[in-house]
Amino acid sequence: MPWVFLILAGLTEIGWAVGMKYTHGFTRPLPSLATAGFIVLSLVLLSLSLKTIPLGTAYAVWTGIGAVGTALLGMFFFEEPVAAARLACLVMIVSGTVGLKVFSSE
Repeated sequence: MPWVFLILAGLTEIGWAVGMKYTHGFTRPLPSLATAGFIVLSLVLLSLSLKTIPLGTAYAVWTGIGAVGTALLGMFFFEEPVAAARLACLVMIVSGTVGLKVFSSE
């Protein structure tokens, strides 16, 4: 169950990272509230996963999911550049994240 919490925490991190784009510097109330909700949910889920998953592993996986997911959404929905080098870097992040899971003691 801790890994489920961690994956959900990473997905909700994507939610708040993308949500911040819509807050316009936290000047728009509804997107700001939704973003704040995703931040709280992400941190709660992360903290639940930390009960058994080592801190370094959990934090790296959490940020890895958030970074890759946010970058991909930026490419698909916000017309950010899609270049081979960027995609290769995302593959390296995913490889490192999977490696941390495979070699984790949990």
